[in-house]
Amino acid sequence: MNLFGVMDVSASALKAERVRAEVVASNMANAETTRTSEGGPYQRHHVVFEAEGGGSFQSSLMSQMSPTNEGLSDGLGGFDTGFGSMTSGLSSDVSASNGAPGGVAVTGVIADQSAPLRRYDPQHPDAGPDGFVAYPDINPLTEMTDLMGATRSYGMNASAVQAEKNMVGSSLDILK
Repeated sequence: MNLFGVMDVSASALKAERVRAEVVASNMANAETTRTSEGGPYQRHHVVFEAEGGGSFQSSLMSQMSPTNEGLSDGLGGFDTGFGSMTSGLSSDVSASNGAPGGVAVTGVIADQSAPLRRYDPQHPDAGPDGFVAYPDINPLTEMTDLMGATRSYGMNASAVQAEKNMVGSSLDILK
């Protein structure tokens, strides 16, 4: 991974977590919406993430190990870490030139297909002939938990960007 690769990965995660927080906020704002333009109550939405730039952990590990350092024994003064036996069954077409994984991307935002909650409220304008109103199946506790997760992930990725900026600055100071 190049010098700015870590920043690219964190930037993609920052974008993804921002979208996740926006979707959670939309779910919370529409928790009592009983009528939408599509008809029926609002449906809870979920964000779908996917790995960007491809590759599994195993292929990423293999790409960082050069073929001349089988087992990493040469670079560590004869100390064998055991990676040599672990990687012997892997495909040999993975090399350091394949590049690093690129982070995370938002594949899409999908609607939850769960049934709406029915509450008896015959005075409500959207009440059916039986007096029940269909409300979205949105639990505020679940939404707040999702929002806390998105906020913490966003904060951690922002910290990673700041740490890399500090490392780059320190490296430039050493070169002076």
